[in-house]
Amino acid sequence: MKTIALSTMYAQQERFSEGEAFACYAADAGYDAIEVSHSTSKEKLRAILDCDVLPVRSIHQPAPYFELPGGKSNAELNLAATQKSEHAEALQHALYSLEWAIEAGASALVVHLGEVEMDWEDPEAELYRLYREAEVSSGRAEEARLEMKSRRAEAAPAYLEAARISLEKLVEVARPHNVVIGIENRLQYHQIPLPSESRLLLEDFTAEEAGHWHDTGHAEVLDRLGFFPHGVWFETLPNSLVGAHVHDVRDELDHRVPGTATLDWSMVAEGLGSLDAITLEIDQHEPDEAVRQAPAFLRSVGLA
Repeated sequence: MKTIALSTMYAQQERFSEGEAFACYAADAGYDAIEVSHSTSKEKLRAILDCDVLPVRSIHQPAPYFELPGGKSNAELNLAATQKSEHAEALQHALYSLEWAIEAGASALVVHLGEVEMDWEDPEAELYRLYREAEVSSGRAEEARLEMKSRRAEAAPAYLEAARISLEKLVEVARPHNVVIGIENRLQYHQIPLPSESRLLLEDFTAEEAGHWHDTGHAEVLDRLGFFPHGVWFETLPNSLVGAHVHDVRDELDHRVPGTATLDWSMVAEGLGSLDAITLEIDQHEPDEAVRQAPAFLRSVGLA
């Protein structure tokens, strides 16, 4: 049976203001471990570790959450930034997350490796609108996708080089502590990595050092918007899978409880079959009863 962890994404509720309360809830609901998300405060993270109710299997960079001068959060920092000062600050926060992972005895640090910085709002908003109008296969939708692909391809090389430098440093520090760096596939097309980029970024590392952390919702949304099929991630990275965020997708909205929306679970179960553990990353507004039923559902589809 796979270990099933519950992310503290679901802990962003008043009833879980204390970290121990969330840990006890997760244990009572049938989960085996916890992932600490990047929306989690330092105080809540510390409380989860100190109560020792469930093991922390992974830390999601850049946990813990910090507000930065100027109104930004550390989650908005870009590990692929081409500006040296921002890149250095993003890497500093990622290494701080790694320190917490090492202290927790976690086996993985889940990493948002950055993004190509451009103005993407207009074509992306158009694509979402066309999806909602059942026009995602139309000529207008293809024009929006082609615009995004062209602009991203032109700008990407410098950002990918910065992302590679970040990954190398994280692996260097994590390696002696047996913490694997999991590069998560992202929700938005301009974010790093695409499947081919992930393959290139990981080619110099063993699966014990760094690998692909598969997010089912992110992959599915990009599929539904017409960029590439969900299964391309599994086909492109067959030997690089090190972890997964598992959640369902309703229309273009991810982070739903598994089994309550329309994801192809047979495809997902086959793609994630090699893993010995998965993490449920569920929106904090999802119903309690469904969250408690999710482990049984995942077992019913062969995912646990």
